[in-house]
Amino acid sequence: MAKPLAPGKVAALGLQHVLAMYAGAVVVPLIIGGALGLTEKQIAYLIAADLFTCGLATLLQVIGSRWFGSRLPVVLGCTFTAVGPMIVIGSEYNLATVYGAIIVSGLFVVLAAPLYGKLLRFFPTVVTGSVVTIIGLSLIPVAMNNVAGGQGAADFGAPRNLLLALLTLVVILLVSRFARGFLRAVAVLVGLAAGTGAAYAMDMVSFGGVAEASLVNVPTPFYFGAPEFSLVAIGTMILVNIVSMVESTGVYLAVGKATDQKVEQRQIVNGLRSEGAAIMLGGVLNAFPYTAFSQNVGLIQLTKVKTRNVIFAAGGIMVLLGLLPKLAALTTVIPNAVLGGAMIVMFGSVAAAGMNILSEVDLRKEGNLMIVACSLAVGLGSATVPSMFAQLPTEVSMLMQSGIVTGSITAIVLNLVMTRRRESAAAFQEAGEAS
Repeated sequence: MAKPLAPGKVAALGLQHVLAMYAGAVVVPLIIGGALGLTEKQIAYLIAADLFTCGLATLLQVIGSRWFGSRLPVVLGCTFTAVGPMIVIGSEYNLATVYGAIIVSGLFVVLAAPLYGKLLRFFPTVVTGSVVTIIGLSLIPVAMNNVAGGQGAADFGAPRNLLLALLTLVVILLVSRFARGFLRAVAVLVGLAAGTGAAYAMDMVSFGGVAEASLVNVPTPFYFGAPEFSLVAIGTMILVNIVSMVESTGVYLAVGKATDQKVEQRQIVNGLRSEGAAIMLGGVLNAFPYTAFSQNVGLIQLTKVKTRNVIFAAGGIMVLLGLLPKLAALTTVIPNAVLGGAMIVMFGSVAAAGMNILSEVDLRKEGNLMIVACSLAVGLGSATVPSMFAQLPTEVSMLMQSGIVTGSITAIVLNLVMTRRRESAAAFQEAGEAS
């Protein structure tokens, strides 16, 4: 039996998970706040509320109970799928309507989770392997955008950004290859520290945001006003969360593979119930809808540390960051290029996990090769060329631009078609032999 990790090591590993998902947790409120014309104070509140709710949602997921929580080492964060719909709803109506829709859609996830669990038979190995691979591959463009300095950055693609990303990646690889024990487990944290140190030496790190941030912040229910309700807004957010349920299923299965355990239907259902509760909490605290973060799966595979207490520590750190904005602002000094260098390893690890699952699939069996080939091509194509759906209705376009959505739908539908075809062929053969 493995020796339990010391509290300090658990905290360091938890911090590594927080830093791995931090960019995603911060960029969503920045994008939405900027698009809706919020003040700096309001955006600061969004970030703090988001981190606080991420922490609570992760703790609920990890601790688990009879009805809620998968008890898997899963980190929850705000879903990027909701960014477009929240901006559209907020522009057409107001933020109160956005959060009314989030609350109701969260309740939908809680109630629909058991029914969704019964549909998991449509997720055989060939489908789950394809979905997990798509999740990893579709995130690679996100990593590369960060490597170049972040989408929309004035110095996008500057040589210094590429150099920082390369330095971070090389440090992570060297530590993973030559270090032993705990140091090897925190390879990503070491890489982020080395990259940030180099960026500071290049005068690319500013602590101005830390000085301006407030010392303490307590998330306030209905900060932007009492929730308002619109059927169109609610329907849109429900669609967003259905997409997140599919994505989270792939993440749960990938975590199971990374931790050498079979994920049961009950765990997925309880995990999704927990996500629904987190989404409702996000609506009440005026934060965001939440889903399982795939980048943390890659970190588990990289570090080989599979214990839930590390993720419990990560959840506690996020709650603390949400309550102490000045401390949270300190983590934002890490340049995008440095984060991008780390993302290459983590997102690539997710894709590799999917390929590992697919290695168990007999591609010579009729239909399996087509399922994998078409789902990967459609999913990756949608992620890299989202403008191909620009002329579709807004609601449809927002969903189809997600490679995870299009790839997953392709895999599920083709599996149903190919399975029925195989069954029909087998029945025809049996009838022929009988005659």
